[in-house]
Amino acid sequence: MSLETVLRALSNERRLTILEWLKHPVRHFPPQVDGDLIDDGVCGLLIARKLRVSQPTASEHLKILTQAGLIRGKRIKQWTFYKRDESNIRKIKKRILAKV
Repeated sequence: MSLETVLRALSNERRLTILEWLKHPVRHFPPQVDGDLIDDGVCGLLIARKLRVSQPTASEHLKILTQAGLIRGKRIKQWTFYKRDESNIRKIKKRILAKV
């Protein structure tokens, strides 16, 4: 992923909010029937509800964050659960700091 792709993903307030929520999922989301909030991530539907947007709108934000390498999706049954990619986020931070 290019640094430009990452910065474009981070330039949206809703996507920054999603990243913030996923940093502490138990604090920001209720328990889920399927998937553990910590181990598996947060269901995309819960993210859409909390953002107060349609599921397709939330999916687009999640897709952009995934393409930038900031989050990962995991399929469980018919749902996709998202969590931060902390390893990749550390690498991205180093790349940004090296450029600034």
